[in-house]
Amino acid sequence: MKVSRTRIFAASAALLVALAVAGVAVAQGMHHHGGMESDFGFGFGGHMLNYFSDVLDLTPAQQDQMKAIMEKEKPTIQPLVKQLMQAHKDLSTLEDNGTFDEAKVRALAAQNTQTLTELMVQKARIHSEMMQVLTADQKTKLAALKAKHEARWKAHTAPEPPSD
Repeated sequence: MKVSRTRIFAASAALLVALAVAGVAVAQGMHHHGGMESDFGFGFGGHMLNYFSDVLDLTPAQQDQMKAIMEKEKPTIQPLVKQLMQAHKDLSTLEDNGTFDEAKVRALAAQNTQTLTELMVQKARIHSEMMQVLTADQKTKLAALKAKHEARWKAHTAPEPPSD
């Protein structure tokens, strides 16, 4: 059980680092092409919406509804992403200074946990709002896509059998 929790934590931490790095890239203009892709500071908007529009055959009205949801949530999500980016930067500074200060690292980790929790709650709420925009057929397609993705992730993260 402890191994599962560790893996979940490690996967979450890796995702957060990826989000923070993507946010930094957006903030520095390395990935900004205009539109919604940088709305939340980590590529949540345009590219993702375009992908799901194609895969789920979203109507223009549905696309507009999704964009409106993202625009409405932008003021809530952006500060959380900025906090994660700052925490990542602060941790990097602590690691690079050559002296390990466990108390500072623990305080930063605790703060990061709170920010992560809030971000996960907001993501779930946004996801729920967006699901209400989809038709039953689109929800079925999305569930199949999610199952396929989870199967690929499970196969990718499965422990390798011991070699003889």
